[in-house]
Amino acid sequence: MKSNILILAMLLSAIATKSQIAIGKQSVTNTSVSLEFTDAENKGLILPYIENKTAITENGSIIYDATDHKVKYLKDGSWFDLSVDTTGQADLSIQSTKTELANAKTVIGTDGATNSTSGILVLSDTDKAMILPRVASPHLNIINPAPGMMAYDTTKKQLAVYNGTVWSFWKP
Repeated sequence: MKSNILILAMLLSAIATKSQIAIGKQSVTNTSVSLEFTDAENKGLILPYIENKTAITENGSIIYDATDHKVKYLKDGSWFDLSVDTTGQADLSIQSTKTELANAKTVIGTDGATNSTSGILVLSDTDKAMILPRVASPHLNIINPAPGMMAYDTTKKQLAVYNGTVWSFWKP
């Protein structure tokens, strides 16, 4: 896993028992939010870089698959591609020299101290959601996106994912 995700997990571990977290702002917008990011900057959320996803079994997991450079999510035991484009790329040398801490984990939710769901960042409340960073036209305004980045495009009102080469957009 990419070292910055590990660092994020360690930083969030100090707040693992809280049920709502705001990053880059004073508070979340409402009681239905588990994790919310600031709107003030043109930044996205970078997913963990995974080279072997066989141990990931939790439906709803979202990763950057470093083997084929695609953003994927797990649904009913199968991985679904959110990148579409096949030209993705990422420099994995930054993580290849690092030792993974297999037990690194942060849980945000009311059961933070006892939750056993596997994952590096687990949002455990069943009645709250995560709000992605909101960026107007991320493909134009995030100057140097990282592979595996996600944001909510406020202009087109859709999910934007970056595979290391191009942005893909998803609309319900």
